[in-house]
Amino acid sequence: MSKNPGQSLLRFSIFSAFYPFRGGIAQFNARLYRELQKVSAPKAFTFTKQYPDFLFPGKTQLVKDGDVADEIPAERVVNPFNPFSWFLAVTRIRKCDPDVFVTNFWMTFFAPCFGFLANWQRRSTITIGLIHNLIPHEPRFYDRFMAKFYLKRHDGFIVLSEAVERELLLLRPNARYVRLFHPWYDHFGMAIQQFEARRQLRIDENKITLLFFGLVRDYKGLDILIEAFSYLPDNYQLVIAGEVYGGDEGYKKRIAESAAGDRIIFHNRYIADNAVPVYFSAADLCVLPYRSATQSGITAVSFHFEVPVVVTDVGDLRRTVESVSGGVVVDRCDASLMAKGILKAADPVFRNECVEKIRQAKNKFSWEIFAEKLLEFASSLKQSD
Repeated sequence: MSKNPGQSLLRFSIFSAFYPFRGGIAQFNARLYRELQKVSAPKAFTFTKQYPDFLFPGKTQLVKDGDVADEIPAERVVNPFNPFSWFLAVTRIRKCDPDVFVTNFWMTFFAPCFGFLANWQRRSTITIGLIHNLIPHEPRFYDRFMAKFYLKRHDGFIVLSEAVERELLLLRPNARYVRLFHPWYDHFGMAIQQFEARRQLRIDENKITLLFFGLVRDYKGLDILIEAFSYLPDNYQLVIAGEVYGGDEGYKKRIAESAAGDRIIFHNRYIADNAVPVYFSAADLCVLPYRSATQSGITAVSFHFEVPVVVTDVGDLRRTVESVSGGVVVDRCDASLMAKGILKAADPVFRNECVEKIRQAKNKFSWEIFAEKLLEFASSLKQSD
């Protein structure tokens, strides 16, 4: 990142998920932290515990022994469902005397805690909410109230999609904000040879390989993709790689009943960072059959590995794909339409054109540019304060 003398003087503190917590939000924060390190000395703060066990549908919230993860030196200060810990966290963060305090927001469950932390920073500290999702994909009756509470206690906002921008302006019409792109993840390393990746996954080395990647939630439409896959020729195979949040019985039943079930490989587990290159290197296409979305970190991973995508027209997925001509957009989450989109994207000429377009666009979606835009926005808020 190029240094701007005025920007580099800003002291940043960031509260969100960091190591030892795992998942896309922790990966996003780690990569942003490393970029900000090039021009400043950011301080990272995170949870003592992230979710109550009864609210967390996965197997574990933490990086496991043997997993490769960026061990950001984050101070663990907050239990979001223990308000007494919030006071101690405010004291620890204020002690750093940050010029800018950033919270990452992706779930309304955290709104009271994050809002409290932002509200009690020093008057000289600018508070910025970096919003991945504002209203959840699976909404509840209290979400708008909680989101408003969070928004009221921040000075400015960064949104990563047009969908979140609309929600922000609906709930806080006078918000000071900037809409930025989701940077492409580059911390997973380089791709490996496709045949070697398929050999490691023990899948057919000669079939056209589709990848569904990431945590499995109802809104992500995996059931529709399994149905769509049955419409495809025998020279296709589907790899599902990600932990199911909730029961997996329904997906297993669909696969067992599908005429193409013998060509579906289901790895129902969290995919550690060091395994990510293997899955994307093995894939010809990454498929996101989502019923709803804002933006997606999965496209940011897929484009890094130069894998075209097939997505549904929800949230900002169309704009994400069309901005780089990186795949096919299907009008809605429908099995027949999804199958047609996959067939189009898998055409060798079309796919090669997509790969070339993705390569040409890599520098436009870098973490360096994202961090520079964040610094510019923070500086403008500080100057107008």
